[in-house]
Amino acid sequence: MTAPDRTGPDGRPRIDLPRLPAPGALYRRALLGALPGTGGRRRPDVPAVELGVTGVPVDPAHLADYDRVCGFRLADRLPATYLHVLGFPLSLRLMTAPEFPIPLTGVVHVANRITVRRPVEVGETVDFRTYAENLRPHERGRQLDVVLVGSVAGEEVWRGVSTYLGKERGAGGGPRPDRGDRPTPPAASAHWRVTPRVGTDYARVSGDHNPIHTSRLGARLFGFPRPIAHGMWSKARCLAALEGRLPEAYTVEVAFKLPVPLPSTVAFSASSIGGSWDFALHDARQGRPHLVGTVR
Repeated sequence: MTAPDRTGPDGRPRIDLPRLPAPGALYRRALLGALPGTGGRRRPDVPAVELGVTGVPVDPAHLADYDRVCGFRLADRLPATYLHVLGFPLSLRLMTAPEFPIPLTGVVHVANRITVRRPVEVGETVDFRTYAENLRPHERGRQLDVVLVGSVAGEEVWRGVSTYLGKERGAGGGPRPDRGDRPTPPAASAHWRVTPRVGTDYARVSGDHNPIHTSRLGARLFGFPRPIAHGMWSKARCLAALEGRLPEAYTVEVAFKLPVPLPSTVAFSASSIGGSWDFALHDARQGRPHLVGTVR
């Protein structure tokens, strides 16, 4: 990290970047840093700094490509999950810093919460800032939250909080998940065939080229028998299924359970009470949960 330029709105020292970083170079740096003897000294806590970039435009062609990959209708209004993709390189720059407490390689995205304060349209430019917080123990390692905030003309319009787990040997001390009987999945309202192309297409539009999503060999190196779908593709696909039935402002929160292997068939279910939604993705044959979510 370079020296901070100023103080952000939350009082953190802020570093402003001239443009969004290139994700490919950041992933290469993360992979090289994972080699024995090449990694830097990691902090025991989250860095007390935020990164920022201003004036990020929305490319209509890229938005249309994203809409197609995730199942949204082509429109000038941005889906709730699109700003996560647009600003993700900034968060990736934060997470690939040598001193970041959890190495990017092998990190697991376990939850995501997005708050849409108002719709964002093509033609608006977005200012992003990102920071990490709430480093805490987990029974399999440590987890933390990476916050990404999008603003237009000084007004916060969008906020995303991604929770990441860094697995560590000999970990313990965090809360243990409930391992009771698995509940019966709700009745499915749709079945989706998820092909290997989902991994490569979403990597192309999102810039997230983690090999666990695109390469059988890369997946095996991290303990998966075959590639798995991006968690944020799964969330976006669920929101696409609810398109036209969501309010102007809302919070959508998901917990990523078991990975979606590529290929596979998943069952989508959703129910609404008083304008709120509960939704889920399960394995179509065995009923294992992949994702559970709410819209409030």
